[in-house]
Amino acid sequence: MTKQIKVLLINGSPRENGNTFTMLSWVKEGLEKEGINTEIYQLGKKDIKTCKSCWGCMKTGKCWQKDPVMDELLEKIVAADGIIIGSPTYYADVPGVVKTFIDRTVPLSVKSRALNRKVGAAVVMARRGGAIHVYDTINHWFGINGMITIGSTYWNDGYNPNVTDQHEVEKDDEAKNTMKNLAENMAFVLKRIVE
Repeated sequence: MTKQIKVLLINGSPRENGNTFTMLSWVKEGLEKEGINTEIYQLGKKDIKTCKSCWGCMKTGKCWQKDPVMDELLEKIVAADGIIIGSPTYYADVPGVVKTFIDRTVPLSVKSRALNRKVGAAVVMARRGGAIHVYDTINHWFGINGMITIGSTYWNDGYNPNVTDQHEVEKDDEAKNTMKNLAENMAFVLKRIVE
């Protein structure tokens, strides 16, 4: 029996149906065409407690904080074969909630190595500049956790010069093709490594 491949797409934008979501939806559509089960998780408006740097998770493998949002998200991450983090660009980096999320995944990396050999990809939305740093921040997280990182035709990003238009990226044909290629590349790798 073949295992159903699962990809979790995390939307780090507080604009739940904005440009970042649109690009993640393009990837989702491409993955589903390849028979891959997907879910978009809306992280951008969630309240996540920050890491307290107590290192309790080094002993127990779990964070002591009572945080149902993070508990749910960590469970979904462990169950997924692939993880895509979509992020807008805020001051040339990820928004605070995405950074807090990354910091709070320490229990998955230091004790269990639960993310090791999962497949990951960054999807970045920007007004003008700064997208490469966002791309790097997310890809550093993948690398630190021993994940296999997927690229595309070019950087996995899209641009919107009109920051008030939440659907401007729909006019960016290059971004749409990049997301299509990203989905194809991710499906190709996942189908070869997931047993």
